[in-house]
Amino acid sequence: MQNTRSLAPTFGAEVSDYTISSTTSNEENTAIKALWAKHKLLLFRNQNLDEETLVSFSRVFGDLEIHVRTEYLSSAFPEVLYVSNMKNNGKKMGILADTEVGWHYDQIYLPRPAVGSLLMAHTLPPTGGNTEFADMTTAYSELPEEVKQQLEGARAVQSYEAFNSAYSVPTSKEQKQRSPDIAHPIVRTHPVTGEKALYLCPGMTTEIVGWEAADSRAMLDYLFEWTVQPRYVYSHSWQPGDALLWDNACTMHRRDPFDQNHDRLMKRTTILPPEALAVPV
Repeated sequence: MQNTRSLAPTFGAEVSDYTISSTTSNEENTAIKALWAKHKLLLFRNQNLDEETLVSFSRVFGDLEIHVRTEYLSSAFPEVLYVSNMKNNGKKMGILADTEVGWHYDQIYLPRPAVGSLLMAHTLPPTGGNTEFADMTTAYSELPEEVKQQLEGARAVQSYEAFNSAYSVPTSKEQKQRSPDIAHPIVRTHPVTGEKALYLCPGMTTEIVGWEAADSRAMLDYLFEWTVQPRYVYSHSWQPGDALLWDNACTMHRRDPFDQNHDRLMKRTTILPPEALAVPV
């Protein structure tokens, strides 16, 4: 078993002295999967990954999604999405530039949402661009019982268009067709661990299905405030060579802005759940 150091009281761990490789053994893969299930967020320091290795290691955890924003994918490995403010021949290389990016779950707007993401730091600004993560399992478990009862069986609308309007650039007609609004359970049962977590986020969750508008808004605002209390949040200050693997079924995240005069390039893969467990319940 790899040595670990806790990142936050309730979740997250740094995996010590581990080099990500495209040729890991079955024993190593089993150990890392167990750590990921336990800690929800894994940090690997001092990595030097090419895109082939990034993709190969990510596949240890499941099938990989080809992101809807095809204009920001690697030409050699389309499983890799560029998150960047940089330009190539005057054209934007990646999504989410250099402004703040609000709290969200990756691909919560899809019928088969991502169960994980791996983000590798390639080029970093001297300051800014920290990424925060919220432990939505603990946030759910500590909710008042009366609130849990209200949320039993409730579903909420998730909108990628709402997220793009607030934090990114508009989607094309084809991209909109691939990502229409969708309703998922507000309380999600994890497809691997079976734990329950709040499955909603300020960036994409717009309303609770079947609730009066005022009641829906009041509950969502309450939950959004509840989930980002300091005791549920870990803030990551990036270093060169950092790779972060997070559980996208039970953690949401956001990013601080950074100086637009400095380049930042991150490379991300998106991990899908097993086919039999694809739809959130």
